[in-house]
Amino acid sequence: MSMAMAADARERFLAETRIGIFTVARPDRERAPLSVPVWYGYTPGGDVEVFMDAGSVKDKLLRQAGRFSLSVHTEDLPYRYVTVEGPATWEESPTPDQLRAVAGRYLNPGDTQNYVDTQMSRRTILVRMRPERWLSNDQSEVWAQLQASWYGNGA
Repeated sequence: MSMAMAADARERFLAETRIGIFTVARPDRERAPLSVPVWYGYTPGGDVEVFMDAGSVKDKLLRQAGRFSLSVHTEDLPYRYVTVEGPATWEESPTPDQLRAVAGRYLNPGDTQNYVDTQMSRRTILVRMRPERWLSNDQSEVWAQLQASWYGNGA
């Protein structure tokens, strides 16, 4: 039995508000890739959007690598995850509305505006990625089968 999600299910899962793990390769192969938690935006069929400070370690490594991956997952059983990978494009001067759309997924309206105001005073850039590769896993059916075997059909 495949545990991969159908295309529409994986896109809906990625569009939910979660903390993403942003991963980018380092040119020095003796070190592991950089992986850090990020806020992100995504609408099914669109691009993944991530904001970062211009000149940050993420930005510098990403400009060298040209691509990144983003992984999101559930914290509780049954476990599910989606990982996407693709090329990066940069927008050097994002608008407050673009930043608000992502930050508003994670903050209440008052905090969102304060956050946007603070970030717009910095050299914040927007990085987009059109997913080229998808990896997903949904253990819901396997977990249900395990529970049924442990507790009978009345699980």
